[in-house]
Amino acid sequence: MDHLTVDINRVIKNATVVMEDSKYQIYEICESARTELESLEQELEHVLQETMKTIDKVDQLEQDYRRARVRLTEVSRDFVRYKEEDIKAAYEKATQIQLDLMVYREKESYLKARRDDLQKRVRNVENSIERAETIASQINVVLEYLSGDLNQVTRIVESAKMRQLLGLKIILAQEDERKRIAREIHDGPAQSLANIVLRTEIAERMLNKQEFVMVQEELIDLKVQVRTGLEEIRQIIFNLRPMALDDLGLVPTLRKFTQDFEEKTKIRTVFELVGKETRMPSAMEAAIFRLVQEAFSNAYKHASASHVLLEINFQPHQISLVIQDNGVGFLSEKIEQDAGRNANFGLVGMRERIELIEGRMDIDSKPGQGTKIMIDIPTTAESRKE
Repeated sequence: MDHLTVDINRVIKNATVVMEDSKYQIYEICESARTELESLEQELEHVLQETMKTIDKVDQLEQDYRRARVRLTEVSRDFVRYKEEDIKAAYEKATQIQLDLMVYREKESYLKARRDDLQKRVRNVENSIERAETIASQINVVLEYLSGDLNQVTRIVESAKMRQLLGLKIILAQEDERKRIAREIHDGPAQSLANIVLRTEIAERMLNKQEFVMVQEELIDLKVQVRTGLEEIRQIIFNLRPMALDDLGLVPTLRKFTQDFEEKTKIRTVFELVGKETRMPSAMEAAIFRLVQEAFSNAYKHASASHVLLEINFQPHQISLVIQDNGVGFLSEKIEQDAGRNANFGLVGMRERIELIEGRMDIDSKPGQGTKIMIDIPTTAESRKE
């Protein structure tokens, strides 16, 4: 056992050093990305202001050009009142305004393209920061356990109950991170998008419908896109952490999930409950919800199913789930061999998640005969509700 302890200690120390170094590198990447984001946002603000000024200038030049052409027509027709110098001056003024108009229209097109490019770059940098923060959070969770008492790590390796507790804590940390992201999206981008919709509506009412039809159409299209994005963000918030899971429990949340799934995908969905629901630790309920979510996603994306069944059975010492569809099916024996393929990657991820909480998953599937996933998870782990 001492030799095993020494080996484990060496491995953990090496892993800790590598992960600490990686954590600081991720922090540096985050700081660099935040600096870049701040610079991009400042440049975007400047471009937006320049774009509005240029649009106003183009509108003014178009009005001046129309008046100049009217003036040129007037002096060209009345040779009694106006001399050749007047005609020449009117022509030169109309020509100069036309040249200025061409220049500012070109500038407007450039600024709009630059604006779109900067907005895309801002979104990409924001996504990179979010991914880096998520990875850093996960590394911190792992480091917390690797930096603990070596004897405790040894006991975790030897005890199935403690391994399940470790799995539950990791899942709980992941769910806490999901809650944090959900709050940030709700308080940040969702509010910003709602404000953008309001401002576009105000701008739309201020436009002259006859002179700015193209600008109005662009604003209307932007408003539609922003509203679509707002709905997508709200859906992301729900997927990150359904509020009902904490408030009502697993069964009501799964019942609502299956109803929403049927409404969205038009796949007939049946939910069956066996036994009496027993509230479990938050991390356990979250893990089970994620498993069902992944199984339904696989049925929708890969199985071409028209019917999906979810059965959940509460027993004294375990909870059992059955997810069955009437889709195309596959050779279940090849799941592990084909783990790199998209069709099976989700199932392999489910198996790894189940193993974290000492559960078991069996899959019965054949080509043309649908897929049946059977999951058994023990509920006797001495885990605390957070």
